[in-house]
Formats: sequence, structure tokens, C-alpha cells
Amino acid sequence: MEIEDGSVTRILMGVSESTIKGYPHASISSRGAFDWTIQKIVRYNTSAFKLLFLHVQVPDEDGFDDMDSIYASPEDFKSLTDRDRAKGLHLLAYFVTRCHEIGVSCEAWIKRGDPKEVICHEVKRVQPDLLVVGSRGLGPFQRVFVGTVSEFCVKHAECPVITIKRSADEAPQDPVDD
Repeated sequence: MEIEDGSVTRILMGVSESTIKGYPHASISSRGAFDWTIQKIVRYNTSAFKLLFLHVQVPDEDGFDDMDSIYASPEDFKSLTDRDRAKGLHLLAYFVTRCHEIGVSCEAWIKRGDPKEVICHEVKRVQPDLLVVGSRGLGPFQRVFVGTVSEFCVKHAECPVITIKRSADEAPQDPVDD
């Protein structure tokens, strides 16, 4: 069932890699936010939504440059080198592949900078209907040292923001890990 005016609801999702050593996959928070979005918002109405995945690399990683390419299907990732995959593209490939498996339209891209600032800048540029970000659920002490992207986005993004907390059974031993 499509929306009457033919448009789709565009949901921007800020996604990140896991910080757990030896775990080169999507973070617990990103996977949880994605699963929640599919289960609670998209449900069976896949043609009414388009998911936009943004991964922000911090600038000190190997002189990484912004990627102008947009990835919208699993095949878009097949020609990339192993070196490219190590720079976060495997993360985007995970979400794009999942979307294609369930029939949800999507795009994904990488930017460089401070995740809080970049996500809010991309919201302004892309103008999604909604921003969904995962939250690690840090306590006040940890927030002082780690900072939270989700709190910043709630205050500064120019669209509605949903933050998805990870469940207690998903939290690693050190809550800073994700």
C-alpha cells in the first residue's frame, strides 16, 4: 500500500561500526535501531518507506575521503577492494543487503567528521521525514567523557528524531562498548 500522493516516507539512520575489539560489524545500537524501525515503523508496508543510511568516519582514519557514491543494492559493493571494505563499507553493505532481503528501498553513504555535526548537516541537506539513531544508554558519568550523538541530534536536527536504546540483555560488560 503506497501513500496517496505517491511519495514515500524517508527515514535517515545514522549507523556506526561496533567498538568492541575484533568485532568488525554494525554496532549493537545501530542494529537495534534498524530492527526496531523495520518492526515498528515499516512493518509490512515496505513500498511506503525509503531508508537512508549514513555512516560517519572520524577524520583521523588513514586520510579517508568522503564518498560521493551512493549504494542502493548489494551488487554495488561487490567490486570494492578489501581495503575499501575496511573503511566502513562492509557496514553499509550489511544494512543495504538487509533492506533488499525484505524489499525496502534504501540508499547509503559515508561522510567524514564529527558524527553529531555531520548527521545534523546531512539532515539539513537531505531533508528526511525522520531521523533514527541508536543510543547506548550511557549513565551521566560516561556521557561526560564519551558524549552522545543521540542527545545532540535530538536538540539540533531539523526533523523529528527517534532514539532507540539498546536493551539490557544486549549491553556488553562495559557500557561504553557498542
